Amino acid sequence: MKKVLVAGGNSGIGLEAARQLAALGHHVILLGRDAQKGEAALAELEGRPGKAEFLAVDLSTHAGVRTAATTLLARHEWFDVLLHCTGVLIFDEVRTADGLHPFFAVNYLSRYHLTQLLLPALRKAESPRVIMLSADIALDTKIDFDQFPWFTPFEFSRARAAIQFGNHHYAAHLRDTEKNILSAVVNAGLADTGIWREALSTREGVLNSGRMNSVPESAQVPVALCLNNGWESGSYWGTLGKLEHTPLRLDTPATKRLISICRNLTGV
Repeated sequence: MKKVLVAGGNSGIGLEAARQLAALGHHVILLGRDAQKGEAALAELEGRPGKAEFLAVDLSTHAGVRTAATTLLARHEWFDVLLHCTGVLIFDEVRTADGLHPFFAVNYLSRYHLTQLLLPALRKAESPRVIMLSADIALDTKIDFDQFPWFTPFEFSRARAAIQFGNHHYAAHLRDTEKNILSAVVNAGLADTGIWREALSTREGVLNSGRMNSVPESAQVPVALCLNNGWESGSYWGTLGKLEHTPLRLDTPATKRLISICRNLTGV
């Protein structure tokens, strides 16, 4: 039995991954902001062979991530897998309490921050792994450090790829600094989840284009990586539903600069 922490696990792809893992007898810990959705998720998972629990957290702020990590470390000695499914789709110029745009804070920085705080618990597992869901991103994407991490003013079309590509740089960093922890980035596709609630017109366009995929399709590869061994750390699974992957060979100075910025932002 594996103990899998699913950030963003109370709905969408995270909940679908939890369903599949719990059905196979694994222990899933769901993190989500909405307590009502969390309780509904637990009710849905009840009766499956695995164990499920939920923790209401706000991963959009530094304080929220720290509170989540403190609570999790007090309750659990180790985690086998940290599966990052958190995501928001916000185009407007809005800011978190830390002055960051929510798209950056949730879709990338909270993943770095929470993982760094939980590294002691991950290191205690036999075969620990960190899996991050992202959009389909070109592997030659460049980080504009004149914009990163504040993205002021926020322009979604300009910032989107760079923010999501932070996940790839972090996966490469984990591969190079945590030799016993497997790291992966997985293309989640364009699943019809609640992430579209603030972008309904965009959702309609994707639906009409025929590019929308099912939630189970998006969960297929992440679940396989949670359970399977023998895959290469620091890689990107870019083809939806396929276990074909590309090792990340990124610009090392850019990775180091990005991680340094994140360390300064979060303190870890």
